[in-house]
Amino acid sequence: MPSSRFNASTDLGIGIGLRVPHYRHILEKKPVVDWFEIISENYMVDGGRPLHVLDSILENYRVVQHGVSMYFGNSERPNREHLRKLKRLVKRTGTPWLSDHLCWGSVDGTYSHDLLPMPYTKEAVETTARNIREVQDFVELPIAVENLSSYAEFRASEMNEWQFLSEVVERADCGILLDVNNIYVSSQNHRFDPRDYLAGVPLERVAQIHIAGHTRHKHIILDTHDHPVCDPVWDIYAEVIRRCGSIPTLLEWDDRIPSFNEVHKEALKAAKYLPNAKVRPA
Repeated sequence: MPSSRFNASTDLGIGIGLRVPHYRHILEKKPVVDWFEIISENYMVDGGRPLHVLDSILENYRVVQHGVSMYFGNSERPNREHLRKLKRLVKRTGTPWLSDHLCWGSVDGTYSHDLLPMPYTKEAVETTARNIREVQDFVELPIAVENLSSYAEFRASEMNEWQFLSEVVERADCGILLDVNNIYVSSQNHRFDPRDYLAGVPLERVAQIHIAGHTRHKHIILDTHDHPVCDPVWDIYAEVIRRCGSIPTLLEWDDRIPSFNEVHKEALKAAKYLPNAKVRPA
């Protein structure tokens, strides 16, 4: 079974995303949850309610940071002011690692506020790995990069997605946040076998797993995070756990968000597959 510094936090168990509609329930009821994942950018502020809530959460729970705007695939180097704010938040939360997406998203200071897909080229590998190494050195924490859901492909690509991911993480010497829903969505949109994806990536570098729901349309599947996890995604998750052992697992639910208890119940379905899960369904 793969073992490395990237999958060393097997005691974390099952987490859910910390979302505004659930603040009151969590702060008042203090439910038993292994950990919460926060979107870093929501708390990279100087004060106010977000930090007040975060500090209250930190009194009772472990927190892992996940980002949405690092844009490792940008041709420009990482923004230093952004990194300074990020490092300040890291010291506040004590997160064991940082994660963000394998994508690009801005040009010359203009931000798309979206996770744009990469061309899978050797040049993009070098640029992306350089940026990841720079961020990792600056924040002094391991970085885990997340695979995207994909809806389009570049004619310029010189390799497939899992080869690109593997090349990037090996050159950057970083971890992987393996989103198994994204693997399924992309496999359906681009007609590949998820088992080929799993066989092609260095699973010893998986630090964290994301599970989520999606929306199926006539000709495409969209990664919407607004449904329960479907059976084929659970099948991929089960295979990853079989190969990797206990990896911290996070349920994402970001639109049409139901009650806290419903989200938590869906997350805890992962305990069926996760050997070391501490919190299990009632």
